[in-house]
Formats: sequence, C-alpha cells, structure tokens
Amino acid sequence: MSLQRRAQIPFKCSNIVSFNTKAHCIHYSYKLLSFCVSRSCSWKQLLHCFLELSLFHKISSIFEFCKSNYRNKNQKNKNILKHFLTFQSIFIVFLNLNQSHSLELPKPLEKSDFHYSDPKKAKLGSLLFYDKILSGNQNISCGTCHHHDFGSSDGLALGIGEGGNGVGPNRDAGKGIHKIKKRVPRNSLALWNLGAKEINTLLHDGSISISNIYGNEFNTPAQEWLPPNLDNILAVQALFPMTKQFEMAGNFGENEIIGLAHRKIDTAWPAITNRIRSNQKYVELFKYAFDDIDDFRDIEISHIVNSIAAFIVSEWASYDTPFDDYLRGNASALTSNQVKGMELFYGKANCSTCHSGSLFTDQNFYSIALPQFGPGRTRLFDPYTRDVGRMAESDNLNDMYKFRTPTLRNITLTAPYGHNGAYPTIKEIIKHHLDPIVMYNKWTPDKANLTQAPWLETIDFVVFKDKREKRRLLSRIDIDKVQLEDIEIDYIIDFLNTLTDKNGNNRPIGRPESVPSGLPVD
Repeated sequence: MSLQRRAQIPFKCSNIVSFNTKAHCIHYSYKLLSFCVSRSCSWKQLLHCFLELSLFHKISSIFEFCKSNYRNKNQKNKNILKHFLTFQSIFIVFLNLNQSHSLELPKPLEKSDFHYSDPKKAKLGSLLFYDKILSGNQNISCGTCHHHDFGSSDGLALGIGEGGNGVGPNRDAGKGIHKIKKRVPRNSLALWNLGAKEINTLLHDGSISISNIYGNEFNTPAQEWLPPNLDNILAVQALFPMTKQFEMAGNFGENEIIGLAHRKIDTAWPAITNRIRSNQKYVELFKYAFDDIDDFRDIEISHIVNSIAAFIVSEWASYDTPFDDYLRGNASALTSNQVKGMELFYGKANCSTCHSGSLFTDQNFYSIALPQFGPGRTRLFDPYTRDVGRMAESDNLNDMYKFRTPTLRNITLTAPYGHNGAYPTIKEIIKHHLDPIVMYNKWTPDKANLTQAPWLETIDFVVFKDKREKRRLLSRIDIDKVQLEDIEIDYIIDFLNTLTDKNGNNRPIGRPESVPSGLPVD
C-alpha cells in the first residue's frame, strides 16, 4: 500500500518526512508529504511509528511485515487503510499546531509603534538633513552619509566624512589640503525604524541610550551638558555628528565649530544655531513648524534636531513588508523557500536569539570577531588603532569587542555588513555568524570596500596584521558555532528578503532638490 499527498503546507516543512520502507528510514522532505506503507498487518505497529514520528521527528527503523499474513488478513488491511487515512489527517493538523507553538514569531510592526512625527517638522527636517549649513566647513550634510539612494547609509565599509566629495561608493577622499585626515572609524548606520518607541540604545557601541544617570533622561557623551527639550533619542543622536571632527565639524583651525566643540561640546551648538537664525528662509519655516517660535531668537538647537528626528521617524519607518503581511495572517505572503528560511532563522540557525522582536534586535551587545581594520575607535592611553566596541563606553573589560545587535529590516538595501562593513554580501556575514573563527581566517582585505586614500594605507590594516590583537579578538566570541548546509543559508537569505519594505528607497518625502542655504545638495 502506498499513499502520497503533495501540497504546499504553511507550517514547518522540516518536520515533514518521507517514509522509505525499502531503506527502513525516514527522509526529510521540503516539498511533499509522503507515507509509504507496504504489506502492513499490524495497526499497533503503525500507531507506534506515527507516535514516534510526532514526538521525536525521527525513527530508526520501519515496520517489518510478514508476507504470509498478507494473504490471510486482506480485510484487516482495508481497515488499517481507513485508520491510516484518518491518522494522516490528524497528523497534518498536529504538525500545523506544532509549528504555531514552536516558532515564536514577533507581532507585525504598525504605525503606532513609532514616535509621532509632525508633518510640518518632518518637512523642515528633510531640508536640514540635506543642508551642509550644519557642518563646520559647510561641505557635508547628514544626507551625505545617510543617503536615500543607499538605504539611508552610504554603501562604504568605512565612511568618508568631512573633506570628501560625492556620495556613496563613488565618494572620494578629497585633494590637497582639504583631503581627509582619517576615515570614519565605523560603518555608517542605516536609519530604518530607529524612530520606533522601543529603541532605547543607539550607535554601534551604545554610547547614546535612554537613562537618567545625568538627570536629563539620556546617557550621552555630553553628559550633564545635553540641551533640554529634546523629543526623543533620535533628536539626541542628531546633535553629535555636527561636533565630531572627522564627520561634520572639520579639522582644527578650519572653523569656529570644531574649536568650540573641542573646548566644551555644548558651546558649539549655539554657534550652529546662529547660522540657522541668520537665514530668513529658515526662520519662516521654523515659525510655521513650531508654535513656540515667533522670531529668530526663539530658535534653539533642540528645534533643529527635533525637526531632523521627525523627518527620520517618518521617512524611514518600515512596516509594509511581505513578512509583516505574513504575520497579519496572509500565509501566501511568503514563498515555500522563504518559509523554510523563516523556520531556520527562528530555529536551527539561532538567528532570533539576538535578532529578536519586531525590529529584529535585542539591542544588546556581542562580540563576533569581525576582522578589524581602519583607524579604530581609540581610547585615552590606548596605543592600538583597534576598536574595542562597547568597552569604550562601559569601561568594563567584559564588554571588549562587543557591538550592538543591528536591526535586520531592509538589510538587503544596506550593504556592506558589520559594524565596520567587513563583508560585502549577506551570505558572507551569515557564514561569519555560523563560524566566526573559520571566516575570520578566510577574510582578506579586498573584502573591505574602502575609498582609495594612499596616505592612509599604512594604518588601514595594521590592526588586522597584529597577531596579539587577533588572539585577543578570537578569544572573546559570544556566539556558538552552527552547522548549516549552503542551501539552508540561501533559504535564510530568501527569508531576509521578506524584511524589505515594498517601497524600498522610494520614501514619503525624499531628497530635496534644493535647501534654504543655497548650498549644493548631494
């Protein structure tokens, strides 16, 4: 007797098996549900087999049947067939229920999960975001390194900040006296869903977080000198690139902003604000967007960054994805391969251990031994060009080389991957998570998409070549090795594609064609 049922089933396909009576074993099948029972005469044996399957998803041997009994008990076999068909239906239901309970899927993201964004402020914020007036030398904007065309990032492993020209992978490192003195030490963070209410920590090392340690609701490099009246953590974060030498402030002696920021950080923000106050177009826009602004003297740095935050919240809120459709009950939103990838993501591959919840991040910090390169994020008295990650913020040796878990939504739009952009493809970064030591030893500098800057080449890979630093790095890995087949990795990538917003980089407001300062827009 042989029964086969072929169907696409919206539950855990890895639990579906195929009986092979000749080989006396069970094969996992991703495409069909196949039961083959030959010369059966014992209902107890049949039941025992199915119970073993449902409880343990494997079986060491299959029924052994007696040919002589088959001729004498033909009627009994017919009864077994009836029971078999009934049990097959029950077993399918069991698998469906088993799947719903075994996969802890998150709830879909909704608009209500995000901070409120006033449309007038968001529109104003889009202009400020792309206006170079906020930088020390007025030659770079927020949008230069967080551009619409590159998924709110820049497509580079390590960014080129103040002094460079152009955007994205084509951005150069500048020329002559204006050439960059240092690469930005870390990969430019994508901005997707950072306006979600549950976000409590920002940046790779978590140096900006929600905390009342300084009595102002946030723990930041500004400590107690943080300006008041900030709407949310995104507004807080927007304050700091304007004061950083290699991001937007410029080099010492080039402008007043960098000098003020170096002396005392909160003295730089009024100088930046005065630039906006002196622009009549901006004054009118601020008066329209904010009820508490009547003339230019009312504009504060908090109004500027609150506008930028409102823009980021609304512009890069992403909750219209195939996966969200699936979570809302549309089983056909994912293909069979994407379902397989989902099951691996939430099961065997252990991805959801850290990439959890609706945002696919637990907002915690882990060391996964990504190859180090670039100038590093050095600390006082640290002679290495290394980046020790969270430890630089916490001063806890246990946090050495740990970096924040990134969200995976729209990951297909934000290559390269890792806190320093070490891997150009999703497949490579997944393989690194599965076996960090093997992938570290296979990694070569050509993987890093670095803008050519011959005068920086002597330090670009000096930390990567340091054998002692390598030993330290590889001794502090927080994730366990996982064995996956290549096809299983492809299934996970198929699933990650379902986290991409249906509108992609085509966002509600978009990049402005011009800005009130009259400076060019990247």
